[in-house]
Amino acid sequence: MDSAILADTPDKKRTEGRQVSETHTTNPVFPPGRYGHRREGRRRPVVPIIILVVVLAASVLVSVKLYQRYGQTDYQAQIVGWQQTDTTMTIKFTVQVPAGQPAECVLRARDYGGNEVGRRTVVVKPADRSATSIEADETVATTKRGYVGDVVGCQPAG
Repeated sequence: MDSAILADTPDKKRTEGRQVSETHTTNPVFPPGRYGHRREGRRRPVVPIIILVVVLAASVLVSVKLYQRYGQTDYQAQIVGWQQTDTTMTIKFTVQVPAGQPAECVLRARDYGGNEVGRRTVVVKPADRSATSIEADETVATTKRGYVGDVVGCQPAG
């Protein structure tokens, strides 16, 4: 370095006084009247939190209602067999029910391609008050020849 340019020689072993950092940050200072005003504190979003709580509570209530209606059920259906004609299908099935309770079952007939060609909702009742199994034969009208009979599901009648 050219010593003529520098007024003082650099002091590489500075030990006296406070060490100063060249990189310190300060808050920006804006001219008054420009850019609006700065907010000092942050307000809590009360309304969105209340809306979120209400939506979550409603979702839980709907979920519980749907689970009670369609969730785990004591009504279990099993296909025994079916017989078909060109315009009907007779589906033979059994339903496990709580003692003496009737069941409402949805039956459907499907064609060879799996398309639904008939559907019927039936109520089946047990033979006596202590029976836990119901055997039934029900006929479903079809729009064309069906190949497969199904019990879509059963639930308490009523």
